Amino acid sequence: MGTDSPTEKIYQSLLTTKPSCFSSPSSGEIDSLEPNLTPEEEALLIKLKSNRISEIEEALVSIRRVTRIDEGSRISLCTTRLISALKSLIVSRYATVQVNVTAVLVNLSLEKSNKVKIVRSGIVPPLIDVLKCGSVEAQEHSAGVVFSLALEDENKTAIGVLGALEPLLHLIRVGTELTRHDSALALYHLSLVQSNRGKLVKLGAVQMLLNMVNLGQMIGRVLLILCNMASCPVSRPALLDSGGVECMVGVLRGAREVHESTRESCVAVLYGLSHDGGLRFKGLAMAANAVEELVKVERSGRERAKQKARRVLEVLRAKMEDDDSPENEEVDWEELLNADDVSRSRYRLGGEKSCVNSAEF
Repeated sequence: MGTDSPTEKIYQSLLTTKPSCFSSPSSGEIDSLEPNLTPEEEALLIKLKSNRISEIEEALVSIRRVTRIDEGSRISLCTTRLISALKSLIVSRYATVQVNVTAVLVNLSLEKSNKVKIVRSGIVPPLIDVLKCGSVEAQEHSAGVVFSLALEDENKTAIGVLGALEPLLHLIRVGTELTRHDSALALYHLSLVQSNRGKLVKLGAVQMLLNMVNLGQMIGRVLLILCNMASCPVSRPALLDSGGVECMVGVLRGAREVHESTRESCVAVLYGLSHDGGLRFKGLAMAANAVEELVKVERSGRERAKQKARRVLEVLRAKMEDDDSPENEEVDWEELLNADDVSRSRYRLGGEKSCVNSAEF
């Protein structure tokens, strides 16, 4: 399955930025394929393999500094021999070593040509160990590395298979601001792949992400992940089961001011959920009184949100016209879609009382 998503184009400038923390063949086969050591690389490798921590730290700080400011060095130093040395140090019991190794990996991963090479080196599993139990600063850098590596389509499935999703889900809630930011963006890019969406469902991610939206935590980024989940038949049922419709309508209706990009994401989630292929979405939308909020977006939102809102309203209208129940005959859809003013009492589809408590949002 492809990895394209409607939201990826909308937020491409946001989602392909550098990580916030930006501050496998056998070794014998590799040595025969790679050029001879340069004097610079040889000197660095000698220090990285030293028994003296001071020499290791000196080499790491040097690599970290040069790869931060010199793009060319990110390519020239991203050799399999150097990555192998970094891999052996990433689990060091010395916090400063672990921090500097992960920071170096952030810098090296910024180059597109390095991303697949780094994943194929086998360094992702120890990175995941750092995500789980590393120091706070090392976790920040590790989340940044995973985010950066996840930008490459070829890496997305492998990162999910290797077990990065669960610690990222944990850190999106309890990490530092930088860790949460990069964990969320990593999850967004990883959730562009269907196999990872299925894994996220099994990990209970849908309910957790909806709870974060309800609590107002990282709404913008979390909604982007939910957009991917709503677009997929593998994960869509979990969103319907977990109250996704009510949650999205609640955000649209909420007392707090809603950013236009947030409105677009909410409507995009509802649009994805409307493809469930049955009357279930209609019933949930009726109960949540979704029509009123969708009409507001259709009238005053940005063009992309307007289009999706109208499509969802058309889905609801088509489903309702197939239902002969008397309550549906009361809805004048032509008037509803073209009204200048929206009256909650007139266009409420869920009966006298909505099941969404807007105060929660």
